[in-house]
Amino acid sequence: MPLTLATQAPDEPEIFASLQGEGPSAGMPVAFLRLSRCNLACVWCDTAYTWHFEGDERPHRSGETYERRPNQLVLNEAEVARRIAETGQKRLVITGGEPLMQAGKLAEMLEHLPDMQVEIETNGTVDPPARLDIRVDQYNVSPKLAHSGNPAELALKPEMLDRWATDERAFFKFVLAAPGDIEEVRALAQTYMIPARRIFLMPEGTDGATLRSRMEWLVPLCLEHGFRLSDRLHIHLFGDTRGT
Repeated sequence: MPLTLATQAPDEPEIFASLQGEGPSAGMPVAFLRLSRCNLACVWCDTAYTWHFEGDERPHRSGETYERRPNQLVLNEAEVARRIAETGQKRLVITGGEPLMQAGKLAEMLEHLPDMQVEIETNGTVDPPARLDIRVDQYNVSPKLAHSGNPAELALKPEMLDRWATDERAFFKFVLAAPGDIEEVRALAQTYMIPARRIFLMPEGTDGATLRSRMEWLVPLCLEHGFRLSDRLHIHLFGDTRGT
């Protein structure tokens, strides 16, 4: 079955080897697979080319929309697996967009990579089927707070937050744009009894100066509440570019 991928350049799928830049696996060498399409619309999304296509009226702060044809590529699952294997990496990060929108096809693809360690980056709104779930070693769950622009009823589903909170493989990565955003994180952690050791606070930003500036108030918040800090290593290394 085909998967719908994002592209690094027209007709070039976004499959590449790099270092994981965020969350509990930061700094690890991995292969990346970026899929296209998303069920949410964050106004600050740094991969809007995976969903904000021409005709999509959901807001994004850039105001830019993308042509679908040069930014999407359909490949069958065996070909995707072959290209991932060619990176030579032993760990795979599947990201998007929202990759769990293509969960069934991902499960088929991973059957071709039985020895691969797998982590999935998700907004936490889609429940993975058992056929995929059994092949996943780690989930990086990033529930979207109010400043993302998504309605809470779409972005923060109680049954899904319960599901992730009780899965030891799931780490929560909250994107903060201002110090006051911590109150939403604290409320969610308390309501769903999410252990602090599985919560990362990460600054919103797509350039090193912004990230460093926001770290100045993020570090004290981590110390105060016992949460972990996530940088965006790839931004410092490569900038806000595709395929990195």
